[in-house]
Amino acid sequence: MKIDVPLRDLGEVPSEALRDTVLGLDDTAWADHEYRQSTYEVHRQTESLVMVFTDGSGWPDIEVTRESGWDWLADAALPLMNQLIAEHYQPGGTIIRAMAARMAPGAIINPHRDSHPSFHASHRIHVPLATNPRVRFTIDGRPYKFEVGKAYEINNQLMHSVMNKGQEHRVHFIFDYLPPGSSVPLH
Repeated sequence: MKIDVPLRDLGEVPSEALRDTVLGLDDTAWADHEYRQSTYEVHRQTESLVMVFTDGSGWPDIEVTRESGWDWLADAALPLMNQLIAEHYQPGGTIIRAMAARMAPGAIINPHRDSHPSFHASHRIHVPLATNPRVRFTIDGRPYKFEVGKAYEINNQLMHSVMNKGQEHRVHFIFDYLPPGSSVPLH
């Protein structure tokens, strides 16, 4: 969603349970859902553990489905997402995407804008779970530092990119919240 700043700091969040859950998963869990990296060129160098997802087909009458990551992530992720929505957004909307995304050392997400209309209408929220000082996240050409234990909303209508130049994985929990008025049911 186009917001008035490139990055909005949502403050500290209790992300420990979600971090422990996600970082405790083995590599086979990360290989279970390859839709994003096989469909979107920009995400080819990432891995995703997808909880809920829509590809946006038929917008605004989209279908949001529970995916394989639901069983692994829901218990830890739902309370955190609900807290962030209650504190920062109008209640009564729909989470249309939610996933943990992992970038290996050396991986790159090339500069891009999220162009589908669902990205124009929904808030994109990042909760860093693991990072390192050599991760470079840029929005509109400017670097931003994401800290574990905090949450952020990005203006995904601006050009943004990520490079992991470090030796450790970079892992974020990401979700898209569609405010009320455009809500769709979860299938």
